[in-house]
Amino acid sequence: MAFKSSIGVIFLACLVVLASSAVPKNGKRKPVNPPARAAADDAERDAEITNSCPDDGFFADAEQCDKYYECRDGKIIEKLCPDGMVFNDYSPDEEKCDLPFNIDCSQRPKLQTPIPAQHCPRQNGYFSHSDPKECGKFYYCVDGKFNMITCPDGLVYNDKSGICTWPDEAKKKGCGASDVFQFDCPLVNETFGLTHPRYADPEDCQFFYVCINGNTPRRSGCKLGQAFDDVIKKCEWARKVPECADWYKGQLTDSELDALENPPTPKPKPAGSPSRRKPMRPGKGKQIEVDEE
Repeated sequence: MAFKSSIGVIFLACLVVLASSAVPKNGKRKPVNPPARAAADDAERDAEITNSCPDDGFFADAEQCDKYYECRDGKIIEKLCPDGMVFNDYSPDEEKCDLPFNIDCSQRPKLQTPIPAQHCPRQNGYFSHSDPKECGKFYYCVDGKFNMITCPDGLVYNDKSGICTWPDEAKKKGCGASDVFQFDCPLVNETFGLTHPRYADPEDCQFFYVCINGNTPRRSGCKLGQAFDDVIKKCEWARKVPECADWYKGQLTDSELDALENPPTPKPKPAGSPSRRKPMRPGKGKQIEVDEE
């Protein structure tokens, strides 16, 4: 009998061990398909933003940079900026569409489907020239009509800012400083490079290059009638720079060069010259009092 009871005790113990091993350690079993409550909450918030107005005014869309809403008396009107423009949400009282360069669209990057035209990827805005080798030319588009604009000499169109900048600032492929200027800064040590050394333009006496930190060239120029003296590293009258003495021949006469080098000195005003200022007149109804001695 003692043997049978021992077997029974062992059997019951095994059942307890098996039962306990079948239950997770945390005592709670996760459901197979949990409710997507988080997604539902997001949808409700989006619906609330889209279907109700916080106040009268103009408000940006949360996802699309060129979409916005006009709220009037609790009613919402969905609107789109002209193609190529984005909504400027600086003030709910102002309905203003602006160029993308002036607005941060990183948090709402979506845009409407573009409507391209000749040289215009979108109907409005500034865009690079269709030929990537034309670094200093770009298009300004209004309602699908383009105008080509040329940057000042030495500058290239910057896609990120929509303006003309130095090649090293634009960081445009095929339009680096070496590509645009056909000039490479000579190798110098780090200390000398910090002085931003200057070098004469080998093709044009009036111009020179400033090598920023000794390695990034930027083209600059002297005044009309002057040339860059590569010995003293500054602009001087061309006739005083031996290798550039005849640079302006055929462009300026000797008398014109003389006038540039020796501008006339303005004549001083003669002492006691009459003033051109009109005398003050007494106002109506006022009497001028004169002291009598």
